Amino acid sequence: MTTTLSKPKAPTAAQAKWLASGLDQAGGKLPLFDDAGKGISERTIRACIKAGWAEPWFSNPIKPDWLVCKLTQEGRAAALATQKTNKG
Repeated sequence: MTTTLSKPKAPTAAQAKWLASGLDQAGGKLPLFDDAGKGISERTIRACIKAGWAEPWFSNPIKPDWLVCKLTQEGRAAALATQKTNKG
């Protein structure tokens, strides 16, 4: 018997904040650090990649353990939908 994992319907607050931070960046680049200089949780990053909202962009040869990502079309839509819902 096989089970199909369903993708989350909407990002969590932390995921939505991270995704929204890429909306105004060239190519949808997502930050490695928040506004206070704290690293974005690897769990948040990996969950967004798994959900299809972000994708690895390139490998950083100086810091190979850093996940440099960008928004996908689905990620852009999820971030915009979350912003719209929060403003409404």
